[in-house]
Amino acid sequence: MPKRKGATGTKVTLKDAKKALRMKPDGWRRLTLSNMGITIFPQCLLKLTNMDELDLSRNEIRKLPEGIGKLSSLRWLDLHSNKLESVPESIGQLVGLTYLNLCNNHLTSAGLPSTLASLTKLKSLNLGLNKLDALLPTMVSLESLQELDLFDNLFTSLPEFVKALGNLTEVNIQRNPLLKLVEDGEEMETEKSDEEDNVFLVHESRLCSMCFKICKDPGGKHLNVDCVREKLVEKRSYSGLITPNSVAAVNQDVWRVRS
Repeated sequence: MPKRKGATGTKVTLKDAKKALRMKPDGWRRLTLSNMGITIFPQCLLKLTNMDELDLSRNEIRKLPEGIGKLSSLRWLDLHSNKLESVPESIGQLVGLTYLNLCNNHLTSAGLPSTLASLTKLKSLNLGLNKLDALLPTMVSLESLQELDLFDNLFTSLPEFVKALGNLTEVNIQRNPLLKLVEDGEEMETEKSDEEDNVFLVHESRLCSMCFKICKDPGGKHLNVDCVREKLVEKRSYSGLITPNSVAAVNQDVWRVRS
């Protein structure tokens, strides 16, 4: 797609967008506008109500329009590595979404709408590399969620509702200022170590006896990740969770500069 640079960034016309729309082998219609220097969400995209996937990652977008709820056919939305400080309430109208990536923005907890709880078909939600310190308890309704990324934020504890998500298989909360209780009841910062990189959030029933013992042992420094992964494949549903960490993803800040 040709880039039309202006004082406010790259301009995308409806004609440009229609030309860039591609049909995938699975029949989904995908529009990729990644890394194009877009600073303002192209309003013309709101007319493409037949899109299944939209990639606007690695741009400079600061605000999403309320009209984004009109894109009711969306199943996949990637907005990582932009400059979003909030998300509009209307995103809750995208009830068909199974994938939502808001990683590497400037989001605060106050900027997340309560309507996120309406996205009950979400399987993957990436909120990493933001400024979040809490999530709304109503997000417990995201019962289809399988992957949740919260890394590189400001969480001092894992959101309580996460433990109730029965289909969740992976949570990444690495590099947050997590707190832990010590014997006298006072809270202190959790000490970090190089071995924390390869830890999953899993139910105890998915661990072999040795891994379970290590997870329960505060002094344990190693986790048999291969064993854990094997258990995850064998058994997918569970009601409770332990060990609030997971495998870290590659730093999303790199994505913005990749071609």
